[in-house]
Amino acid sequence: MLESLLLLPVERQIFYAVLEFSWTVYLWEAYLSYRQRRIYRTTKHVPLELGKIMDPETFEKSRLYQLDKSNFSFWSGLYSETEGTLILLLGGIPFLWDVAGSVTSRFGFGPDYEITQSLVFLTLATLFSAVTGLPWSLYSTFVIEEKHGFNQQTLGFFLKDAVKKFVVTQCILLPVTSLLLYIIKIGGDYFFIYAWLFTLVVSLVLVTIYADYIAPLFDKFTPLPDGELKTAIEDMAKSISFPLTKLYVVEGSKRSSHSNAYFYGFFKNKRIVLFDTLLEDYSPLNKAGEPQSEQPERDEAPSEPKTKPKNKKQGCNNAEILAVLGHELGHWKLGHTVKNIVISQMNSFLCFSLFAVLIGRRELFVAFGFTESQPTLIGLMIIFQFIFSPYNELLSFCLTVLSRRFEFQADAFARDMGKAPELYSALIKLNKDNLGFPVADWLFSMWHYSHPPLLERLRALGNVKQD
Repeated sequence: MLESLLLLPVERQIFYAVLEFSWTVYLWEAYLSYRQRRIYRTTKHVPLELGKIMDPETFEKSRLYQLDKSNFSFWSGLYSETEGTLILLLGGIPFLWDVAGSVTSRFGFGPDYEITQSLVFLTLATLFSAVTGLPWSLYSTFVIEEKHGFNQQTLGFFLKDAVKKFVVTQCILLPVTSLLLYIIKIGGDYFFIYAWLFTLVVSLVLVTIYADYIAPLFDKFTPLPDGELKTAIEDMAKSISFPLTKLYVVEGSKRSSHSNAYFYGFFKNKRIVLFDTLLEDYSPLNKAGEPQSEQPERDEAPSEPKTKPKNKKQGCNNAEILAVLGHELGHWKLGHTVKNIVISQMNSFLCFSLFAVLIGRRELFVAFGFTESQPTLIGLMIIFQFIFSPYNELLSFCLTVLSRRFEFQADAFARDMGKAPELYSALIKLNKDNLGFPVADWLFSMWHYSHPPLLERLRALGNVKQD
């Protein structure tokens, strides 16, 4: 087969090499998922080592939840790979480019207006992706997440949210893309340096403004009320010189009962965001069914999220929340955030440098059906998405390994702050709340898990006595 491939024109070699690698990656991922599904199907009893950590009922719930998610992932992945292959084989990319050209020509923009045509192409491509992905997203939310008690959305809220996300994405994506294409066009021999610097600035700006201006378009952020928890968090931040300026609680419960926490901001302007589902005394999911003394004064459309009664208390107590934040602040104190930014930007610079070398190769465009033109946006797509795919896979695995290392270090930081018992119990609670399955196939875990499995993290924390 390899010999026959080498006899083909170089354009065909490139095209079929891209397809073969894509399916190789898919089959590898499918094999890993099969190994993990076998764990879900066969591990029906709590292993002895987990006896004091997880009760049989929660273990069974998590097993069934993860099995459903894995089965769904198999079919959605197969569809995605098949769709991508058909798009390439049937010339979907040049076809959509021609459609974009027809649209722009109706408004008086000829072939010379490549950036305008690129923006129309990008809008049509993202719209196609949103429409074809919608049934899968609906099934995931209203069948799987609903079945296992996580979904808190109504259909109306979901659809309104999807439209809002699409509009906001276009409002950011189109101006950024147009400026990037313009920089590449006028940048001369060193355009790749200017393009890299531009993407660096854009990424830093987006990280800075996301939680203040973008995220509030979708979720309600409120300051954490004064009290014991807020005081304790501020004292802990001061103890390690973390420049905390604001503490927020985000109303994550209107979407899902999954929980999370994160910090953001640069230099002396750091903020911490806690999901309300993380806070045992704050989560409205714990108050479902209880008498409500107050109702928020706001007009709620019929499509607003629903609240479901829960049989168990959700989230962590104050001491456990401090331990979780000790872990998160460990990432900052140990420089993990800066290291990730540096790695990301080094990779970005390398990719733009290689793009500058490859963008002039006509055979790359011919391989994907562009025989008469070489649009810059199409070049970015071909090179970054297809040609770099082997490198991207290797980099992704290396970053996964590095992420696990960072997680162990952050756990150790929280332990050194004297919060090992609280972090131990918080990890167990969060695993239960999110129905994480604590048994993993070693190869699946090694390739996919950016966080170490629960047992490995608990062992690393040492022997901690738990009730």
